[in-house]
Amino acid sequence: MKSKAMKRLKMGATALAAVMLLGIAAACGNNSTEPANPSNADGPGNSAQASDGTYPLTLKADKPLTYWAEYGSTKSTIDEVPFFQEWQKRTGVPLKFISPPAGQSTDALNILLASGDLPDMIEYDWFNFPGGPEKAIADGYILQLNDAIDKYAPNLKKFLTENPDIDKMLKTDNGSYYTFPFLRGDALLQVYQGPIVRQDWLDELGLAVPETMEDWHTMLTAFKEKKGAVAPLSYVFQSEFLNNGAFVGAFGTSHSWFQEDGTVKFGPMQPGYKDFLGTFRQWYAEGLLDKNLANVDGKALDANMTTSATGATVHNSGSGIGKWIPLLAEKDPQAKLAAAPYPVLHKGDMPMLGQKDPVYTTGTNVAITSKTGNVELAARLLDWGYSEEGHMYFNFGQEGISYEMKDGAPTYTDLLMNNPDKLSPSQAMSLYIRANYGGPFVQDKRYITQYLTLPEQKSAIEIWAKTDVDNYKLPQITPTPEESSELAQIMNDVNTLVDEMTLKIIIGNESIDAFDSYMDKLKGLGIDRAVEIQQSALDRYNKR
Repeated sequence: MKSKAMKRLKMGATALAAVMLLGIAAACGNNSTEPANPSNADGPGNSAQASDGTYPLTLKADKPLTYWAEYGSTKSTIDEVPFFQEWQKRTGVPLKFISPPAGQSTDALNILLASGDLPDMIEYDWFNFPGGPEKAIADGYILQLNDAIDKYAPNLKKFLTENPDIDKMLKTDNGSYYTFPFLRGDALLQVYQGPIVRQDWLDELGLAVPETMEDWHTMLTAFKEKKGAVAPLSYVFQSEFLNNGAFVGAFGTSHSWFQEDGTVKFGPMQPGYKDFLGTFRQWYAEGLLDKNLANVDGKALDANMTTSATGATVHNSGSGIGKWIPLLAEKDPQAKLAAAPYPVLHKGDMPMLGQKDPVYTTGTNVAITSKTGNVELAARLLDWGYSEEGHMYFNFGQEGISYEMKDGAPTYTDLLMNNPDKLSPSQAMSLYIRANYGGPFVQDKRYITQYLTLPEQKSAIEIWAKTDVDNYKLPQITPTPEESSELAQIMNDVNTLVDEMTLKIIIGNESIDAFDSYMDKLKGLGIDRAVEIQQSALDRYNKR
């Protein structure tokens, strides 16, 4: 669970809120002083016109709809981004954008909600709201969208009817829809992270790509002793590295929650976690792990990989392999990177876990707020992303500008892939499409096949996808508002203790025998109750 983010979002009057409240409310630009009737599509600020369902819409509002979202691009404001300018033209819906400071979306939203002066739409991860999306509905911040989807979102409605397994993901246990979702349209789009090794070093040393933990130990030892790697295996400790199951999954557990035959388990409480800690403790003592393990961030990892201080890591296909290969080639044309499978204990075993995002990712989805004066217009705007035209636009942008049709397939132009202003593909894409970011649409796999330009990247996705994670990863379960609040309080302390235990035992500040005393501490923090809550939520999800 995302307990740290949830903790940051806890509501309450704070000194910061008192100071910033008026400023944030003014920035919202919503001049309505009376709450609109959320069930009435012809509330304050609405036109009485009906829409015929074609775009640009004939339904108009007397002022732009307000849209709150965190969005990073090379432009200073969202209004300057060509994607958002054209989106308004295609749909016929004028928008006023509100964007929080980069990296401060949770705190900014906290203050915004406290102000009561809400925009029409908010793009956010409502799983991070204390109590979850059902609580956000009950508290009057966002609308239950069941009626709006039935009446005004025929494209999304059609998609959900044709995909009942996905439809199940998008509702709370009470059956409430709460956002217009970002959905991954193919399994190829769900995997992007895994182990990466220096293939040229393996070739030179006569070693095969490692499969087992023993293979990894042999390889890392050789990297240290024969290639002079001072940090043979380096990774960002505070990333999703452990949660996604790299190495720890070899021992039949995880760093977080997982399920086994319908039974919820907390990974760090399992016996295999102690075995994992013992192995990594040994590797650390032998100099096979980065000595600065606790402090490695993205910049440090980049430096380690590009200076050959490190020969193996766990990272992404784009920001890892795609970034490092050209940088390495500048210094050593013979340097090569390759993906390795997630490690197992016994050769031939299927890795238990691995990184794989769910089809429904909760981070960049759009809710309609209870203060909107125009439910229909907001819903029809958002529904456009699930239409055929909207699908092409969100994924590929404008034909003749950001893509061209070649051999029947949308193909990104040099504006995105070889930008004349020297923008990277990801930077250029952020101006013209949303396929590499998210939003209210279904992501197209033809995006990723072009974005991953190197054969090493494409091969990596295939290798990393070969895991048994679908049988173990928890779905997007939704504890009740009361359960969610209780779970957050428990897990804030539990996660802190687990991170402390993991790091201290690995680097040798605690003996491996300290694991048992940590288990007693976890029980004292209420981990058994947390397991009960998660189990109840999973049981309800399975009955949807």
